[in-house]
Amino acid sequence: MARSGITLLEMLIVVGLISLMVGISYPAISSGLESVRLRTAADSIVSFLNAALNRAERRQEVMEVTISKSESALVLRSAAPDFERRLDLPDGVSVSRVLPERAVEDDAPRRFYLYPGGTVPRFGVEIRNRRGAKRTVMVDPITGAPRIEEDERE
Repeated sequence: MARSGITLLEMLIVVGLISLMVGISYPAISSGLESVRLRTAADSIVSFLNAALNRAERRQEVMEVTISKSESALVLRSAAPDFERRLDLPDGVSVSRVLPERAVEDDAPRRFYLYPGGTVPRFGVEIRNRRGAKRTVMVDPITGAPRIEEDERE
């Protein structure tokens, strides 16, 4: 009488091979997720700043953009008492620099003002992920549009 099935040794070999494959592929997968988070955060900042620029022009309101390194967040306020928008960066992505840099850099929030019909100030925010990859979102004062500058190492 023949028995069908697998032995304990065969099961341990299969589980060992699967564990080995997962162990080898995990760093690549987690690195990919970190890159996606960084790219998504940069795109969110561009959208956030575009909304601020559009609101300043369309509603003819002065807009205040506050960038906080310590909270890894951007806040948008206007003169309207009920208007405030906040963009929190995802886990693993943080604000590393606010541009232009000051002579004495501290973690105090930086504020930039967008005036309707006025020249857009040149400012930007550099974000980094846990692996050290960075992206810089800069607002060009000539075009008034935010753009993303990628790290060369990626």
